[in-house]
Amino acid sequence: MNIRKKVRWTLPPGTNRYAALDLWVPAAEDEGWNEDEIQYVITEVVEADGDAAGLEVLAWYTYQ
Repeated sequence: MNIRKKVRWTLPPGTNRYAALDLWVPAAEDEGWNEDEIQYVITEVVEADGDAAGLEVLAWYTYQ
């Protein structure tokens, strides 16, 4: 899936990838992302090699 959307949200410092997902998902839902798009990002974050890599995935889908 090629998602080019970005979410407006703020990642609190010191948050691990799973806690970050708890914040990111509602933000994505508020911006009209569909279930397939959200699930795709969740899978990428969960399958990442550690917190840093998972947070990088979320950074990709975040407005900077």
